[in-house]
Amino acid sequence: MTPSKAAEIAARLDRLPRSRHVWTMVLLLSLGGIFEFYDLFVTGYIGPGMVKAGIFTPESLGIFNILGPLGVEGLGTFIFATFAGLFVGTILLGSVADRLGRRAVFVGSLLWYSVTTLIMAFMPSGFWIDIWRFIAGVGIGVELVTIDTYISELIPRRERGRAFAVSQFVAFMAVPLVALLAWILVPTAPLGLDGWRWVVLIGSSGALFVFFIQLGVPESPRWLARHGRNAEAERVTAAIEAAVAREKGTALPAPSASVAEEATGTGSFRDIWSPLYRKRTIMLSFFNFFQTIGFYGFAAWVPTLLIAKGIDVTRGLEYSFIIAIANPIGPLLGVTIADRMERKWQIVTAAVLIACFGMAFARQTGALALIAMGVMITLANNWMSFAYHNYQAEVFPTRVRARAIGFVYSWSRLSAAFAGLFISYLLHVGGAESVFIFIAFAMAVVVGVIGLMGPKTRGRALEEIAY
Repeated sequence: MTPSKAAEIAARLDRLPRSRHVWTMVLLLSLGGIFEFYDLFVTGYIGPGMVKAGIFTPESLGIFNILGPLGVEGLGTFIFATFAGLFVGTILLGSVADRLGRRAVFVGSLLWYSVTTLIMAFMPSGFWIDIWRFIAGVGIGVELVTIDTYISELIPRRERGRAFAVSQFVAFMAVPLVALLAWILVPTAPLGLDGWRWVVLIGSSGALFVFFIQLGVPESPRWLARHGRNAEAERVTAAIEAAVAREKGTALPAPSASVAEEATGTGSFRDIWSPLYRKRTIMLSFFNFFQTIGFYGFAAWVPTLLIAKGIDVTRGLEYSFIIAIANPIGPLLGVTIADRMERKWQIVTAAVLIACFGMAFARQTGALALIAMGVMITLANNWMSFAYHNYQAEVFPTRVRARAIGFVYSWSRLSAAFAGLFISYLLHVGGAESVFIFIAFAMAVVVGVIGLMGPKTRGRALEEIAY
């Protein structure tokens, strides 16, 4: 890497005015995220149908039934397999995008997800469904890390908050879609195939869009410069600048001085434990371990939590769909404050709201009250989601950004895997209220960790935040 060239590229990208061209790239990357969010949230919405179809009987689960004596329901093994795969993908393969480039890994992981999910849809038993769910999860884990890294490096610093809010607005459109499809299809069996399998098959169609998405997205110029591919970095940056200048009909402003990323460091795992980044690595590892308990503890279990409160399966899926409609609304509302409020305090505020609305949800019995509290939990969850996806992509340097995000994010996947089992147990022994007490405790840890240890990032260049 030539430090001066990398600094020049960063300064040229950060000085770009708001433009349709740059935001088109953000939207294309976000379209890839739709399929990942679809797959992440499909678990909760098809779960009741899978249970009804006898997928998770002791005989069907095989060796995975060893958790039965602990009171863990079969659906808990499916959720465990999902997040175990995500953990392996993020911690072992998250760094691939640092070595091979953002663009190649973005496309490859999306294809991986599509093919493995297609296979899973036709598996005959709970055992094989869990196995292929794990394999699919590995690809999804790499995809989410890559999208966050990609967007943070392409968007000008003044708009990073909005970019992540808009990206998650697009991706969260998948949630009401999967909820609607589950509501319509899960109670049925079109062409003799269980409805939940149709919901999975529709999600696997993401492969059809990969080719068209990748045509409109260049490699990250920051990554190219970091790897000494200065000519390519110059070509990509110049093309972006030319497109923006044509759109604006005027010359672009001169770039400001930018902090050069240090040439030291190999981009190895050891780098994220250097004195400069150790505190951030520990902080975000603890944060991710606990934040996912609040996020997926509700989002992945909405229909099941409603059923635990006495709602029948069909009505529970109907309520879940209504609640799911709020998912894209949260990030859309967040656009207005994403770059006005310091990122760490957005995360802290959202965590407090998740705990408060969760405890209120646990005490409701009426349909309107359950839906209202479910919507509020969802809005708070989504606010925290787009804020922290942005935050953890900002606090590490280009040379280890994907590796660092993959490592700290992997703890959320590990905790989600075991939280799924624990929530299943809590539902079995204590009902919905015990689940939300667990979630409130997790959010208290989030508030403490981010509030006390988190650096400020709003409006600062990535290279400046890194040092």
